Amino acid sequence: MRRYLLRRGGIGLVQILVVATAVFWLAEALPGDAAVVAAGDDPDPARIALIREQLGLDEPASQRYLSWLTGLATGDLGSSLRTGQPVTELLAPALGPTVVLAVVTLAVLLPLALTLGVTAAVRADGWYDRAVSTTTVALNAVPEFALAVLLVAVFALQLGVLPATAVGATGSSLLAEPSLLALPVAVLLCRSLCALTRLVRAGMVDALDAEYVAYARRHGVTGGRLLLRHALPNALPPAVQQLARTADWLIGGIIVVEAVFAVPGVSSVLVTAVSTRDIPVVQALAVLFAVVTVAVNLLADLVCHRLAPRSAVVT
Repeated sequence: MRRYLLRRGGIGLVQILVVATAVFWLAEALPGDAAVVAAGDDPDPARIALIREQLGLDEPASQRYLSWLTGLATGDLGSSLRTGQPVTELLAPALGPTVVLAVVTLAVLLPLALTLGVTAAVRADGWYDRAVSTTTVALNAVPEFALAVLLVAVFALQLGVLPATAVGATGSSLLAEPSLLALPVAVLLCRSLCALTRLVRAGMVDALDAEYVAYARRHGVTGGRLLLRHALPNALPPAVQQLARTADWLIGGIIVVEAVFAVPGVSSVLVTAVSTRDIPVVQALAVLFAVVTVAVNLLADLVCHRLAPRSAVVT
């Protein structure tokens, strides 16, 4: 297990380095001059030259790349070109709402997908199984923004039972007022529930038809013990990998949902940084997303390796 962890951890570090390198040089390839943007309404050549010197933009790109990588390794993400504020301080308040939204979504998604997938597998090819499959596929087919607008129109504007936006909310206020999370979490759940439920259902159907489950039945093991102790552990590895991919998708999905519901998370920071050409902030967010993706997939691989040690799981 330790060798597997070290090998997968090493691959993850290489993946992060490749992403960071690509992000830096792609940002370098963008047209325009960040110093001109930072000069704002006073694009005086002397002022632009001063800004370029202050920001280190007059140094060779290779030197700035090495300095940037060194900063990443020590947790220094640089400073915003727009405000001069350290990027870590700029991102800190925005991470709270995004993390709360992602964690609550995953906390609801996991037991719901397991319950629907297991119960559908037990009633395979019956009306309940078909109803679950039809509903989850239909919800998955609706884009996030369309579903969000529909839910706001029904539950916020027509019925008036839930708030339409979460303007000004922080991570703690979202937890203190769960009604602010209801519609954003519902949108994220509807889009991510389908694949996970269907994988759990497919794995459980195969497991329930397996010889070892039939052997357990012949020895009098039935009901919840048969499902939870004998069938479910062997049905979970594919679902765990899908859960990791769902977590990857949540990064992009949350940005759309935050924009629709005005949640002050990383999406607002990202949109502002892109529109103002605040390259250090964009680079920091891209690397942050890469780290989260690698960490989630590494965790999923470790769980799968633990559940099925003989299967080599490499993503």
